[in-house]
Amino acid sequence: MKLKNTSVYLLAGWMLAACSGGGFQKTENGVVVEVKQQQPTDVRKVRLEVMGEKLIHVSATPEKEFSKEQSLIVIPQQNKTDFKVEEQGDEVTVKTSELCAIVSKTTGEVRFTDADGKQILAEDSDGRTFTPVEVEGTKGYTVRQVFQSAGNDEAFYGLGQHQADEFNYKGKNEELFQYNTKVSVPFIVSNKNYGVLWDSYSLCRFGDPRDYSQLGDVFKLYDKEGKEGALTGTYIPGKKDVETLVRREDSLYFEHLDRAAHLSKVVNLPAEFPFGGSDVVYEGEIEPAESGLFRFILYYAGYMKVYIDNELVVPERWRTAWNPNSYKFAVNLEAGKRVPLKIEWKPDAGVSYCGLRVLSPVADEEQNKLSWWGEMQNEIDYYFVYGDDMDDVISGYRTLTGKSQIMPKWAMGYWQSREKYNTREEVLSTLKEFRERQIPIDNIVIDWLHWEQDSWGSHEFDPERFPDPKGMVDSIHAMNGRLMISVWPKFYATTDHFKEFDEKGWMYQQAIRDSIKDWVGPGYLGSFYDAYDADARKLFWKQMQDHYYPLGIDAWWMDASEPNIRDCTDLQYRKDLCGPTALGPSAKFFNAYALMNAEAIYDGQRGVEPDKRVFLLTRSGFAGLQRYSTATWSGDIATRWEDMKAQISAGLNFAVSGIPYWTMDIGGFCVENRYVAGQMEFNKTGRENADYKEWRELNTRWYQFGAFCPLFRAHGQYPYREVWNIAPAGHPCYNSIVYYTKLRYNMMPYIYSLAGMTYFNDYTIMRPLVMDFTADANVNNIGDQFMFGSALMVAPVYEYGARSREVYFPASCGWYDFYSGKYVDGGQKLTVDAPYERIPLYVCEGAIVPYGPDMQYSDEKPASEITLYVYTGKDGAFTLYEDEGVNYNYEKGQYATIPFAYNDAEGTLVIGDRTGDFPGMLKERTFNVVKVSKDQPQPFDLKAKGTTVKYDGKAQTVKL
Repeated sequence: MKLKNTSVYLLAGWMLAACSGGGFQKTENGVVVEVKQQQPTDVRKVRLEVMGEKLIHVSATPEKEFSKEQSLIVIPQQNKTDFKVEEQGDEVTVKTSELCAIVSKTTGEVRFTDADGKQILAEDSDGRTFTPVEVEGTKGYTVRQVFQSAGNDEAFYGLGQHQADEFNYKGKNEELFQYNTKVSVPFIVSNKNYGVLWDSYSLCRFGDPRDYSQLGDVFKLYDKEGKEGALTGTYIPGKKDVETLVRREDSLYFEHLDRAAHLSKVVNLPAEFPFGGSDVVYEGEIEPAESGLFRFILYYAGYMKVYIDNELVVPERWRTAWNPNSYKFAVNLEAGKRVPLKIEWKPDAGVSYCGLRVLSPVADEEQNKLSWWGEMQNEIDYYFVYGDDMDDVISGYRTLTGKSQIMPKWAMGYWQSREKYNTREEVLSTLKEFRERQIPIDNIVIDWLHWEQDSWGSHEFDPERFPDPKGMVDSIHAMNGRLMISVWPKFYATTDHFKEFDEKGWMYQQAIRDSIKDWVGPGYLGSFYDAYDADARKLFWKQMQDHYYPLGIDAWWMDASEPNIRDCTDLQYRKDLCGPTALGPSAKFFNAYALMNAEAIYDGQRGVEPDKRVFLLTRSGFAGLQRYSTATWSGDIATRWEDMKAQISAGLNFAVSGIPYWTMDIGGFCVENRYVAGQMEFNKTGRENADYKEWRELNTRWYQFGAFCPLFRAHGQYPYREVWNIAPAGHPCYNSIVYYTKLRYNMMPYIYSLAGMTYFNDYTIMRPLVMDFTADANVNNIGDQFMFGSALMVAPVYEYGARSREVYFPASCGWYDFYSGKYVDGGQKLTVDAPYERIPLYVCEGAIVPYGPDMQYSDEKPASEITLYVYTGKDGAFTLYEDEGVNYNYEKGQYATIPFAYNDAEGTLVIGDRTGDFPGMLKERTFNVVKVSKDQPQPFDLKAKGTTVKYDGKAQTVKL
């Protein structure tokens, strides 16, 4: 059922409220201020709750009472924080030792200052709105909350992971919903060292609260003959026996499958036209009624270009037909001036999609404000998070939403996957090949359809293709590998598991009512379970426990957890398909499914085997996901250079959203036909054509980037993704991929120490430059470089044929080239070498980086010899973290740390006392300390001659 406005039910409450207001009550953890309402949809009560020294929860409602529903995002807080309440004139102030939250008794507006009274953030005047709605008998509000801009130099990051390659969200718009390749997290972090966690599970919008409009609603349209009212659409068939079709288009909105036609065609497109292999051109002129910056969103599948005023504003982009993408761009236009618009579209075979919509201009002053909009909520609910720096802000977010667990150590190793290993033999032979070639690997993955074709949701292997699955898993373990398996929240209606959910009322029914069949074989009827029901979550795990867990499977791949019941439908139908939920209408609980589903597996496994570390990989995510030992990957992205580049900013914003473990399909998932053809030609003739040459370089560059992500994982459709299937041994592509895979394992002491920091220090592994160099305004918009931990600056190469790229070196320190050891001054932008086999990689002054020995898997040998690189020029510190790697004993204090501190003035390194211990800990080890300085460049080399230190856990000082 769609949202509808309601207001009558609030009238009585408003009449009572209009007679009072302006008072406040102190509560156990804050204050409630009652505001005199002028209208029934004005705020009536504002509540401030102290959640920590730097954490304030703000709620606002037009109702008499606040909602008593528990947050799905925020966990109960154990610690109480001292605070004071002061009243002065119109204002009530709640003070902690670090933060003040001040609310007006007249308007209910809230502002935040530091302990010295310096303003950090303030709600905008009249920036809070409530619009009553009712869905499926449940009442709520569509809400908006706007904050004043904190200055032109402010920048915003977070919001999850999106694919438009936007980094700094200041002045930009993002719609928050879950979809394949799109993960929405309602948390934003400012470079002014605060964050706002928006506690809503519905469709939300950051920035402009409006939906994008059809072109004809914003512009006067003219076809190519100059006739007003539409553009010209020319459909040129690829088949000789089909005539060219020309028609007038009053909108370009071909984005959704037609529900009434049983989802077999796209709404508004010519129904009988054969799109595969054809060409489509939309052209004419647009005339705006006002001047300014118009913000467009392009929805595309197939190949697409966009020209405005005869300029190419969107160079060619591609996405496979079944999984369209959105791309945003903006153009300045002048009122009354007609300009040409042209879209060139080459649809992929099958059902294809196209759309172009627009937002009319908004004044910069308004556009640059921090604004949240939520479609259906009980009230306005947000958490203000203050910090000394951006790490501290993320720490506050995790205080609210839960600690990030330490992933198993083997999860830091290499993951090999493809769509898909179809037999037991394919799985085992692939892992065996890695071992024989001595290419490091820890994890191999079995994707969907390992069950019998008609048995999705049975959790049973197809006995013909996967006989003796327990024996297969044992064989993987015998080769020192781990297995992750794809488990969906999807069940065919014929399976016993579906029936078990259905009889309890725990299956979403709309797909069954509409007879939606999937893409497998003849198509099968099924649906998804309701993860919002606590007992349904227990049953979901119980079925996994009964069927999968006895096999010894190590990790769980929770695919399609948006939930994606049907691709390419409009948002309203998506809500219909995934609701109503046990908690209420899907409109209200639209975005949190992946969080609920992750809870099912995490709590389930820890309930069965409390000391075995959980590893979940999910295609969607939400605020709080990190507390369930869950990583997210960026979904079924395309194999294009622009898609590779978009993953950099997507991964960085996801990291700033507070969830530290992220990965992607190295090489891209959905493959352009030209790459498939190139592989097939190579298989047939042994000849590397131009497309296959590019395929190899694309994978080379993507692996180079992937080696410095929190998780290192390859996956995708054909061509096969194993390194020897991409290029033969000795090829530069093969050499580079193997080099960075081995380097990943050399870095394991460093990487695993970073993993430990995510739990103990609320650290973020993959870091936009703005986190470590906040004072350097030059980094605010750099979304294509990042820090991997505190030491390494990574600059991926994302253009075909590029052998150099521009790199900015932040100003607060100098930098060393990882491969040569040569010094580079900070505070400058340089074009640096990027040969085929190497990614530009730099180390900052003061960095201390521990490297372990060559290994074939993460726990092959203890790091009894560590090569410790010390990059001089500044004081530096690093702490080596170690534990057993596979259990939760670290929660009980069973872990060890070794601190390193470098004093640049004295030229000394102190290897401090080891603290803590754990079963199996090395009592003694050797450090080979290698000094790198301006005068003594030293390339990375495990065999580099340094100062040998025999270490037994007691502090030593080393003169370098």
